[in-house]
Amino acid sequence: MNSAAPARIVDAQKLQALIADIFGAEGVPGKDAARIAECLVLADLRGVASHGVSRLSIYLERIRRGMVERVPEFGISEPSPVAALLDGGNGFGFLTATRAMKMATERAEQFGIGMVGVKNSNHFGMAACYLLQAVEAGYAALVFTNASPAMPVWGGREPLLGTSPFAFGAPGNPPIILDMATSVVARGKIRRAAAAGEPIPEGWALDKDGNPTTDAQAGYEGLILPLGGPKGSGLSLMMEVMAGVMTGAAFGGKVRNQYEKFDAPQNVGHMMVAFRPGIFMGEDYRERMGELVSRAKGSTPVYLDRPVLMPGEPEALRAEERRRNGISIGAADLEMVASEAHAVGVDASAYI
Repeated sequence: MNSAAPARIVDAQKLQALIADIFGAEGVPGKDAARIAECLVLADLRGVASHGVSRLSIYLERIRRGMVERVPEFGISEPSPVAALLDGGNGFGFLTATRAMKMATERAEQFGIGMVGVKNSNHFGMAACYLLQAVEAGYAALVFTNASPAMPVWGGREPLLGTSPFAFGAPGNPPIILDMATSVVARGKIRRAAAAGEPIPEGWALDKDGNPTTDAQAGYEGLILPLGGPKGSGLSLMMEVMAGVMTGAAFGGKVRNQYEKFDAPQNVGHMMVAFRPGIFMGEDYRERMGELVSRAKGSTPVYLDRPVLMPGEPEALRAEERRRNGISIGAADLEMVASEAHAVGVDASAYI
């Protein structure tokens, strides 16, 4: 692939339709293929390219190697009226997480709060996708997941924890959408830098011998550093408890790396918690939330040309602009998408 070729601006809807048709041609049912494509393109719209269409090939490869089920058989157990456990049947994380959040919001509608754990899932992409699902339906939410080992527990030097996101969303104007890695940087950004042959800033990662490195490949093969030292490590341990230990999924370094382990499924765990934002304050919630946002955005900015924005607001503004004007996709990623389309008999030129 010619990584030196310039990026191109592509229409988001056409790109999403192409990705959906590729998954459909690979045997994924139409509605499911459309949801996977929606989540991938949404990441690119919001500027989270590390979780966007650049990952298409690995998801397809895992299907073809039998590591992900095209049509999973879900299983549900309900230990309490407000809680359920979803067995994802080794389906795509996009689909199990979407279903789990829907189950959580249904329980929140009836009881005020809903909590759904997931086991036997796979990488679910951008956590904000499921926060937005909840917020757009009128609910506040927490999203937890675990991931393959890439980060040490604080004080250790072996990879044990995933760079799992801490994710929270609440309705508002604008809504708050907090989706942050528990590492200094998302591992996907280091993987993309390595693929492009670009360096990474010092402080992002250590090599396999525990030395600081700016070599992206050495960092990817070594250790990603936790955000805020023991704080990021502690948050990632919380993910392991919530999404792994409690659900029956793999945990503590046992989640398989989707890029390297093709001998067994990943068995990723998730936890979705949804609740009615006005459960205590009723209609006063919206007024109080509006006041909080107003106070925060009314803060005097450090830089006068950069207004204070809420968590998730820069991504939302970016997505709005890109829906209008198109997404800039790198030449290498576009060539990869076209190649995958050709492999399943889809003509990419009809879309992009």
